[in-house]
Amino acid sequence: MKNILTTLLFVSLTLTAFSQGKEKKERIKALKVAHISEKLDLTEKEAQQFWPIYNAYDENMETLKRKKIRNIRHEIKRNYDTLTDEKAEELLSRLAEAENSIHNERIKLATKLKTIISPKKTLLLKIAEEEFNRKLLEQIRRRHQGGKKKN
Repeated sequence: MKNILTTLLFVSLTLTAFSQGKEKKERIKALKVAHISEKLDLTEKEAQQFWPIYNAYDENMETLKRKKIRNIRHEIKRNYDTLTDEKAEELLSRLAEAENSIHNERIKLATKLKTIISPKKTLLLKIAEEEFNRKLLEQIRRRHQGGKKKN
């Protein structure tokens, strides 16, 4: 019953979240927190230590993915036809550096979490993040397909 209610809450909040700008990001973040909280079933002590570390990690990941990688990809798309080999090499290098930074952030998180939660819960965190992202993408696809059918 708890899972059904959580899923219904997730679906309804996700659909509403897509209709507003900044509020959308806040709602998605709240849904992610709720999903991870439910899946990890943290004790009060674990939660007090876990969330500040995870939130810092999540912010760093957001910066790396949204700002660095997205900017590099936009630059590649905008200038692809006129890129020199030297510029392409520089963009590849910047992209690899950003992707390495993402990998390093994940390693740092796992290292920090070792002192707070069990290795099994750390693995469960990875699964919970993947589940959340998959559900979010499904909602986006459904919403996008629904919009196409209306036209």
